[in-house]
Amino acid sequence: MSAVVDYLLTLSCPDRPGIVAAVTGALAAASGDILEAQQFGDRETGRFFLRIAFQAPERDQAGWTQILATVTRRFELQWALRPRHACRRVLLLVSKFDHCLADLLYRWRIGELAMEPVGIVSNHPRETYPHLDFDGIPFHYLPVGVDGKAAQEARLWQLIESSGTELVVLARYMQILSDELAEKLQGRCINIHHSFLPGFKGARPYHQAHRRGVKLIGATAHFVTADLDEGPIIEQDIERITHLDTPEDMIRIGRDIERRVLARALRLYLDDRVLIDGHKTVVFT
Repeated sequence: MSAVVDYLLTLSCPDRPGIVAAVTGALAAASGDILEAQQFGDRETGRFFLRIAFQAPERDQAGWTQILATVTRRFELQWALRPRHACRRVLLLVSKFDHCLADLLYRWRIGELAMEPVGIVSNHPRETYPHLDFDGIPFHYLPVGVDGKAAQEARLWQLIESSGTELVVLARYMQILSDELAEKLQGRCINIHHSFLPGFKGARPYHQAHRRGVKLIGATAHFVTADLDEGPIIEQDIERITHLDTPEDMIRIGRDIERRVLARALRLYLDDRVLIDGHKTVVFT
């Protein structure tokens, strides 16, 4: 008798009546027991989104493809299905500031983030982080050398492929990815921007905000695209400040916001709760 496995199914398709009935019917015919289901129909884009957690006898990907074949053709489904216990392979990129990296490693160690860190990449040497325990995670020093940014990104892409990386997290990686690399990583690269986008894009956003006398500062986790700091937003948060706060105060407050926003975004992604809807996202919480 096959083992029973917890699965996660996510899908999107053109919105029309009967999608939920057809999908759940196919799962029921495969002895699937639905544990959780969330759906959303976007009237602006005309697309439908669905996330289902269910139990079923264990099958490989080919088996599920066959089970969902009829409904896939009928509704033009774009779907992904995986065992819920399977941890995503994540590559963490960082520059000089390591507060987000330290936070993610801590949350991973205590079991809050169901991921498998396959490596840490930095454009600064290992000695930059003397107080961090990487716990056996391979560290890769990939500076932009005399051979240029394209060569550095070629080495980075080789590492992504050889490590089986499924998600790249820019944990304050202060390098702009080329359009080519951003395109390759579409939908599987998350950045934390130390500002409440879409305002104050680019460099030194806290200094920009201070000059404008803002009363709220925040951070934004978003998917990376070729358009700088304009990818679909996953998570945001804010803190109130006053005229007494200096740019240095704002940076200190911002570090706390950045840590929690990136951790929340990553946790949502790892549990298949984030679906891309054009230039925005559908986030099932």
